[in-house]
Amino acid sequence: MNAHETDVALPPALEGQPIERMTRDGIEYVVLGTAHVSRASVEAVQALLEREHFDAVAVELCASRAHGIRDPEAFKQMDLFEVIRQGKAGMVAASLVLSSFQKRLAAQYGIEPGAEMKAAMDGADQRGTPIWLVDREVGTTLKRAWRSVGFFQRFGLLAGMLGSVFEREDIAEADIEKLKQSDLLESAFSEFATGSAPLYRALIAERDEYMAARLREHAARMDVGEGKRVLVVIGAGHLKGMTEQLRTQQADPASTADVLAQTPAASPWPKWIAFGLVLAIFVAIGFAFHRDASLGADALKNWVLFTGGLAALGALAAGGHPLSIVAAFIAAPLKPFRPGIPAGGISAMAEAWVRKPRVVDFENLRDQITHWSGWWKNRVARTLLNFFLVSIGTIAGEYIAGIHILRSLI
Repeated sequence: MNAHETDVALPPALEGQPIERMTRDGIEYVVLGTAHVSRASVEAVQALLEREHFDAVAVELCASRAHGIRDPEAFKQMDLFEVIRQGKAGMVAASLVLSSFQKRLAAQYGIEPGAEMKAAMDGADQRGTPIWLVDREVGTTLKRAWRSVGFFQRFGLLAGMLGSVFEREDIAEADIEKLKQSDLLESAFSEFATGSAPLYRALIAERDEYMAARLREHAARMDVGEGKRVLVVIGAGHLKGMTEQLRTQQADPASTADVLAQTPAASPWPKWIAFGLVLAIFVAIGFAFHRDASLGADALKNWVLFTGGLAALGALAAGGHPLSIVAAFIAAPLKPFRPGIPAGGISAMAEAWVRKPRVVDFENLRDQITHWSGWWKNRVARTLLNFFLVSIGTIAGEYIAGIHILRSLI
């Protein structure tokens, strides 16, 4: 904070805090960079609100994250069947992995990540000050990050996410210090974000641009008068990039935000490659029948056993009910004739139908998934785990079956 901004000494809560002040389009922005796991950041937010007048408070949250912070029990209303049917199981599982990372921080350092955002919203409510939610929806960010990287890097991301589930050690002090200077999403995927320009752009740079555009969009609706001021509470990792965007951005803010809020269309090549592989396998099976009926029968048996067997093994590894294991075994070989819900989705829906999640499962979900065994104990988490492992088993089975079938014809 600049010394000329006030004639009185800074309160201890604001000393050394990263604060930028700038004016754009007649509105003064006071931008506070926070650490998501620091009590000092909570105190800095409270001190600024008590010390200065603001006409609006902007926070680095999207609507869903703000709702989750204000109503931690909201996820209990989740319709698991609908999540699976709409193909959102992956996004929900990724959000839960992120949640388990946050919970580990909370348990280790005694403060909930995002507490400074809650303090900003609560302080604004107490003063009757409008709240601006300026971050992009976390689901959109995760989808854009996923689609920004190549096929093999996606497997690295999956491995990193699964590895974090089995991680039992406390988060190192050095990693905590890094978190205080970065973004929560970047830190959760730090191993990949730092080494991938597309991933860094999706997780950090795009959001800097988006938040600056959203601030300008909100500001355009204000009655600009004498001394209009906005407090902006964002993670320290966004302070430099977002303020630079706010200073220099010239494009229409609504158009900029709309473009960055779009989920890019998935590349058709993975689907075409998968379709081509399955088509080649079935052509090979047909050719095997043409050459010799017993050879064709063996090829078909290999297809059923490998795809169905590895899918069923995935359900078994997830601790699935026998019915969900059978569903996986039946659904996987029929995948080419059954477009739509994947084998993992059918098995997961069978699991959710037989072992309906109880109220206690939703109540304990966030706490149980902080330990790897909780993914098997909790019925909600186990259903999502079933979806993933069956899907992985099905894909592995297709490749292995294809290799065996083609080898038998050579």
